Amino acid sequence: MSENRKTDKQLIDGYRSGCLSDFELLVGRYQEQVYNYVLSLVKDRQLADDLFQDTFVKIIRTIKAGAYKDEGKFIQFAMRIAHNLIIDHFRKENRLPVVESSSEDYNYVDNAPITDPSVEQGMIVDQVHSDLRKMVDRLPLEQREVLRMRIYDDMSFKEIADITNVSINTALGRMRYALINLRKMAECYKMSLSY
Repeated sequence: MSENRKTDKQLIDGYRSGCLSDFELLVGRYQEQVYNYVLSLVKDRQLADDLFQDTFVKIIRTIKAGAYKDEGKFIQFAMRIAHNLIIDHFRKENRLPVVESSSEDYNYVDNAPITDPSVEQGMIVDQVHSDLRKMVDRLPLEQREVLRMRIYDDMSFKEIADITNVSINTALGRMRYALINLRKMAECYKMSLSY
């Protein structure tokens, strides 16, 4: 069987049997998704690098200790570990993340092409996207996280609930409050989110 066609379970079993290349393939499959998730929440590349590495160290320890339970969702397991490490980091720092926008920020907005945009339309679209990113950055961490996973990662609320270790109703509630808060901010600052 081709290495790339192995299931996550086969790769984990291979790693347990001593095949390091199986674990490297497993990491390669999910490293971008896990890293982008961490970076989107911490907004600091060096910290994201550290937390990303800590995530996979913890995964290795869990697998080696025989504590990993294969339920067919390795990515959810990896994301839950990353999520918990991020929460632990912010608890140790005793603060919520302070976010400043920059061109390297995680893009929550789908930049859908507009047919034949004029320069003015382009400027309006850029401003709307910029305003929306700033408002999303002001949301509480839990709401921002659910919004990102639902819209950007296209995850179901069940997947979000599993990763964040909450009930589906809690995940739905966080999304609802995120949208309510975005609407309130738009009204408060008299921002138009249409173009």
